[in-house]
Amino acid sequence: MTLSRRFVLLAAVLSFIVGSSGAFVWQALAQDPGQAQLPAPPRTFLDTTYTAPSGRTIAVGAGGDLQTALNAAQPGDVIALQPSAIFRGNFNLPNKSGSSWITIRSAAFDDTLPAPGTRITPSFFPAMPKILSPNQSPAVYTQPGAHHYRFIGVEFAAAPDVKMIYSIVAFGGDEKADADKPHHLILDRCYVHGNAGLNSRRGVLLNGASSAIVESHISEIHEVGRDSQAVLGYNGPGPFKIVNNFLEGATENIMFGGGDPTIRGLVPSDIEIRRNHLFKPLSWRPGDPGFAGVPWLVKNLLELKNAQRVLIEGNFLENNWGGNALVLTPRNQEGTAPWSVVQDVLFRSNIVKNSLGGFALQTSDDLQPSQPTKRIAIVNNAWGVTRTFFGLTGVSGRVGEDLLVDHNTAIPCGYSGFYMEFPNPPAMIRFRLTNNLIGFGSFGVAFPKGDPRWLPGATIARNALVNVADIGDGQGPTRNANHDQAMYTPFPNAAAAGLNADGTLTAKSPNRRAGTDGKDIGADFDELLRAYTGQSSRK
Repeated sequence: MTLSRRFVLLAAVLSFIVGSSGAFVWQALAQDPGQAQLPAPPRTFLDTTYTAPSGRTIAVGAGGDLQTALNAAQPGDVIALQPSAIFRGNFNLPNKSGSSWITIRSAAFDDTLPAPGTRITPSFFPAMPKILSPNQSPAVYTQPGAHHYRFIGVEFAAAPDVKMIYSIVAFGGDEKADADKPHHLILDRCYVHGNAGLNSRRGVLLNGASSAIVESHISEIHEVGRDSQAVLGYNGPGPFKIVNNFLEGATENIMFGGGDPTIRGLVPSDIEIRRNHLFKPLSWRPGDPGFAGVPWLVKNLLELKNAQRVLIEGNFLENNWGGNALVLTPRNQEGTAPWSVVQDVLFRSNIVKNSLGGFALQTSDDLQPSQPTKRIAIVNNAWGVTRTFFGLTGVSGRVGEDLLVDHNTAIPCGYSGFYMEFPNPPAMIRFRLTNNLIGFGSFGVAFPKGDPRWLPGATIARNALVNVADIGDGQGPTRNANHDQAMYTPFPNAAAAGLNADGTLTAKSPNRRAGTDGKDIGADFDELLRAYTGQSSRK
């Protein structure tokens, strides 16, 4: 890729300072001498490669009986739906014996869909067969134990006269036994959506096992006064795959947890979230010139309340005026799941644009018993954050462990780079803050590092604090922080830091090869581009 092409892509995707409001290899991170623990990777990555069906084809035309076809289909069969036809109802997926897939797709999917591996776009929507719920219940849901269903090129929505829907697609629910959990369920190049004035609480409910959403488009998921999510999972064991989708949800675009599992000890696990565009349109934002007039409840872009072994890589998280791009907070939501935990999370090579906050981490539930947050790595990300890069909060006696924040670029951060709120020490064991380029306003880093009881075993080194915005009270980058040049280097402006407008470093930046590992301070923008687009910018 040419240098000019590289910067065109960077400007289009990463203009977070001046802009408007393949197979995965788990690469080891370097262990430090303190023997800090790094996140464990997912134990399973789902293979969603399409294989040609071996059975018969059941054609269902406009006005046909889709439920009868679902009841009659056997593993290996295809249910071919007439393009653009409307099927109105609440359709259930029966539990059948066998391990071959039942495929439900457009009868003309070869001609009306992008190739496998390519995200669906609005130009394909008109030709899709449409499954519409006539009421508050899902358009499609699973019977206990249902498995091996794959939808390709199908639209799911509520009928135009519906005013409220809970889940548009429900893969699983509140099953109380492992044997009843649905599994091996895939949405492939599908379109799931609410309507502009509809209270739609969630697009897809992922409460099963071995479930995937790939190359799909989920939009217009919002509700007044209640939480809503494009994708929500709280009662499924995993593994889960959410790859290369457009996801639009008001309160959270993706969330795991938030409701107590009905199976004792269940933690959603082995979660792959890669190359998605998480987006909130400015038409939802009160005060914006394009505001559409409905004050949907907006909070965060991605939130984990009960999850473990999670890979979040190569995503583009755009627009959030209600909270943070990423929230990690164990929540025993209804008080019946004290095993709730957030642990073994790698957030790597993601792009955040136009978010109020970067990420917030809480070391435990502050209202109910939960497990402590452990083994979190926030590595090589670009954060377009208007207020604060990140904060740590918790309660007395509940200590987090092993947080690594390394090689991030976070600007402008008009309020602070990092803050910590705990009533008593310690707060986080083996905390590592290294090689980050962070903007500052009123505060750069605001925590009592001078007292080692707060962060026992901490490593804080080679962070650049840059005044890149005329925001804040000008009281400096390190208020309340006992620091030295080995920990933080303050720069009075972007020019002094050698910072380009797109967040990259100039050729003569003092932050070139100045990290603890001999690399540039801040994010590797070549790696960001590769992770999001799936291609390398290097030739």
